[in-house]
Amino acid sequence: MADPSPLLEVAQAEVLVPSVGLRDDMPFFTKRLGFRLDQIFPADDPAVALLSGHGVRLRLDATLGGDIAMPVLRLLVDDPGALADGATELIAPNGMRIELAERNPPLVTPTTQHSYIVRRLADQAPWVIGRAGMHYRDLIPDRLGGSIIASHIRIPDGGPVPDMVHYHTVGFQLIFCIAGWVDLVYEDQGEPFRLHAGDCVIQPPEIRHRVLYASDNIEVVEIGVPAEHITTIDHEMTLPNGPANPERRFQGQKFVHHREQGASWGAWRIPGFTARDTGIAEGTNGVAGVQVAKWQGGDAVTATHDCDILFNFVMTGAMRLCVDGEPDFQLTAGDAFVIPPGRAASFRDCSDDLELMEVALAADFSTSLSV
Repeated sequence: MADPSPLLEVAQAEVLVPSVGLRDDMPFFTKRLGFRLDQIFPADDPAVALLSGHGVRLRLDATLGGDIAMPVLRLLVDDPGALADGATELIAPNGMRIELAERNPPLVTPTTQHSYIVRRLADQAPWVIGRAGMHYRDLIPDRLGGSIIASHIRIPDGGPVPDMVHYHTVGFQLIFCIAGWVDLVYEDQGEPFRLHAGDCVIQPPEIRHRVLYASDNIEVVEIGVPAEHITTIDHEMTLPNGPANPERRFQGQKFVHHREQGASWGAWRIPGFTARDTGIAEGTNGVAGVQVAKWQGGDAVTATHDCDILFNFVMTGAMRLCVDGEPDFQLTAGDAFVIPPGRAASFRDCSDDLELMEVALAADFSTSLSV
């Protein structure tokens, strides 16, 4: 295998672009798109021009003929309308297509398409290999129309995790540890810390972070809104990054690290359960809430909710889920379900060790949730 180290010695990269003639092509790229001319040759009859701008270097070459396929140039700008008189697509004289798009398009969360979802571990939903070699199991297959993704994630073999400093362009993201432990580090949150089973964090939008080390058979549940979001590697930041600033808000949300040890327990929305609140509702200004509920005993109670999305994950124990108009489901640890708003549901035949993790989300990030 060739030694990849010479790749580090590359001084610059160019994109080869066939030209139909510099007299026609150069004014388009320099005057219309704002590229800068760096080199041109030969002097007596120029056939090659090197242009730079917008983070890319183009080699316009009239000698290439039809040997090189015409690439598509995509320019990401803060205000696409200011560069080319509002055009979003241009065709150069040589036939090259230029697309102009927003550099930082607004995050759009699709309207929730409500459905009743039950995902059981015993049904052997496939595990797939995802980022950094982690195993992912999809807990909401239809993603409720793209509004949310819920993943059961595991790392079978403990040790260092091959992760890099990165961030996610999301509206809301939760990491809940359900087995084992994992070492994490976050931007402006001080030194690395260990997330134990029963603990959770929310990752506010675009907070830089890194997974460092995991125990054997670590398992977490990760919730992301919307379902499709971009993960960006930050090659410049090193974590930890200096003095902690725990009060910092990232697009209106605070980092929250909830620990099971020492948590306060109180009444839950469904009688017969006691619950601990994670503080996430406060950290997100009421647009998302996460609670852990334990069965205490009593008669089955039917309840509804009016938040946009209500997701539950069975952490321990067993129960029978009964929703009006649907078959009953016997659920055990590792199972998950989503109950649409307004649908009556009851938890029956609850085992003494039943423990649920519940995530409630508002319809949008300008309203508060209600359960």
